[in-house]
Amino acid sequence: MSIIRRTILRGLVMKRTGLALFFLSVCCVSVVWSQQPAGKCINDWSEFHRTNMMRSNPCEKVLGIDNVVNLKRKWRDMFDHLPLYSSPAVANGVVYIGSQDHNVYALNANSGAKLWSYAAAAGVGSSPAVANGMVYVGSYDDNVYALNAKTGALLWSYTTGNTVGSSPAVANGVVYIGSQDNNVYALNAKTGALLWAYTTRGDVESSPAVANGVVYVGSYDDNVYALNAKTGALLWSYTTGSAVRSSPAVANGVVYVDSYDGDLYALNANSGAKLWSYAIGDPVVSAPAVADGVVYVGEGSNLYALKASTGALLWSYADGGFSPAVANGVAYTCCGGPENNTVYALNAHTGALLWSYALPAGITSSPAVANGVLYVTPINRVIAFGLK
Repeated sequence: MSIIRRTILRGLVMKRTGLALFFLSVCCVSVVWSQQPAGKCINDWSEFHRTNMMRSNPCEKVLGIDNVVNLKRKWRDMFDHLPLYSSPAVANGVVYIGSQDHNVYALNANSGAKLWSYAAAAGVGSSPAVANGMVYVGSYDDNVYALNAKTGALLWSYTTGNTVGSSPAVANGVVYIGSQDNNVYALNAKTGALLWAYTTRGDVESSPAVANGVVYVGSYDDNVYALNAKTGALLWSYTTGSAVRSSPAVANGVVYVDSYDGDLYALNANSGAKLWSYAIGDPVVSAPAVADGVVYVGEGSNLYALKASTGALLWSYADGGFSPAVANGVAYTCCGGPENNTVYALNAHTGALLWSYALPAGITSSPAVANGVLYVTPINRVIAFGLK
């Protein structure tokens, strides 16, 4: 990733570690915890990883390879002149987003109209998670907040020991989130009561992924951790060559995670044993996406598609260094290089360009795709693209 882009994205002065990156913070798969009823595919993108923990949407059937070229801007909503490091969450016809103006916003997914906002005491770089009528999000004021999804009313808050830039994952009535106080927290989703905390040796900006009763998360101490989701007990850890800011993706018994050492790792989800690694080169902080046996990862000015079982390179595209989103045969990504503000839709099988759109400014978070709409967040606005 270019020095200029990393500088833009790291943006905010932190209490402990100086400048830090926060765009990371963010359904129908077997053996993965999910918030949706069995047998029903809900076409939402309700948290950073999506509920399948893979940043892919197998429920999306409206947008696809054949018609994505027809995407047009539906609406945009501008905020104060501060960047949005938070990625959008989409659930039940509402878009939820955090802002550096200290607010969490709820927008009508059809029109972009503001439905409500909640003011925290500092910027919100965490990507919201929505479950069971509640919105969960972290803030740079050291708190995790739970809000009423319909009204924005505060239901509870939990104070950690430092900034919360990690994005929450919600599974089985528990909120899992990291903090720059070196801890991974498990909180009762209804009450905010602390269930357990696991202490690493570095800041936890990585957003946890939860699958099969295990929490997977990275730390600035160079490690990827697997923790028992009920107790927080350490199951295994794997040491990479540098800080792990990336948020893991979990699919078919494998954990995929990037490291600032420039490698993408595939680890056995049960044991932590390395299955393979792919040397991307530049430090990597984006979160991988997994769909149909392929892992997609962005770095600086490139998007890579790798065979999930072996790490073999299938194709690469010379733009698109952000955490991608994949849906219905299309990979969505953005912004290769410091001067490029373009969002791209690529054929997920071949890497061929299907559609692109020049944004008014650089994007600082990751896209979401739900119900035939693509949502992106260039600097201080949310833009929705649809077929009409």
